[in-house]
Amino acid sequence: MTSRPLPFFSSGLRLDADLHLPGDGGTGAPYPVVIACSGYQGQKIIHPERFARALNPLGYAVLAFDYRGFGSSEGERGRLVPQEWAEDVRAGVDRLTAVAEVDASRLALVGWGLGGGVVIAEAADDPRVKAVACLNGIGDGTRSTRNMHDEASWTSLLTRIELDRARRAAAGRSELTDPWDVVRLNLDERTNGYVSEELYKAPGFGSGVTLESADFLLRFSPEQVVHRIAPRPLLIVHGAENELHKPIEAQSLYDHAGEPKRLEFLEASGHTEWMFDDNPVFSRVVGWLSDFLATALDVHPVSALRRGGEDDAHGSSVDRARPESNDPIVR
Repeated sequence: MTSRPLPFFSSGLRLDADLHLPGDGGTGAPYPVVIACSGYQGQKIIHPERFARALNPLGYAVLAFDYRGFGSSEGERGRLVPQEWAEDVRAGVDRLTAVAEVDASRLALVGWGLGGGVVIAEAADDPRVKAVACLNGIGDGTRSTRNMHDEASWTSLLTRIELDRARRAAAGRSELTDPWDVVRLNLDERTNGYVSEELYKAPGFGSGVTLESADFLLRFSPEQVVHRIAPRPLLIVHGAENELHKPIEAQSLYDHAGEPKRLEFLEASGHTEWMFDDNPVFSRVVGWLSDFLATALDVHPVSALRRGGEDDAHGSSVDRARPESNDPIVR
């Protein structure tokens, strides 16, 4: 693939971004285009670039960017507000409408983790987005965060958020806290290990976030707007053993969404331990994405990747059998 900087502005802030193009010398231009969106604490050089490496050979241009306040983008450090991130994604769509190499009339969003909820929130009110893929995403910020915590840590977080509201109203600043006080990685051993060994390689990863950010997260509920995506297609993929964002997040999004929609659970897979370019589970997800995007954006696939939809050791189609969930819904 070939890449070039493509910064853009969102709410007056300059966001750092790269446009990744297929390595065909431009013969396939203008390309259908995907905006790949990162999750909590993520940066463009982590999973967005991973999806670019996977999708470029299939004929897609991919925009990867750092949200405001993260990576090399402008913005308040430590402010991690998914509602504002949705505005950043929308600004990315705006920017692509003026790029000659891409066909902005064939544009899809792919969101990872918290970014899965963000792309749903953006697409709900942006008809320019023709398709949405939510991978290990969240449907409701309060429920997903509560399910990461034990009783003591949850009570502590709510108390700190309440105290911080009064503090920032009086002083104008929110308290910075460890990001893992909000997202409890230590209760998900596989994800915690992957984050420690892989994600901390990215400069600046794991920086503090404000308690105001946690306050906004608890008010973020993509499942309340996901129905607005219809009749545009929606793909939801989720690890069946995801202990960070539990499978109920995917199921609830699917239940709230309109048709056409597709839900795939990755059997024996957690949140992120399989996110390597050569991992067979990741390859399966790319196969599903290839099928989904090709249909949604009217693209003729150029890869011989195995197609999704048939049962194997890593996944099964929800249209045939939905796994039961004992995860509690907490509001």
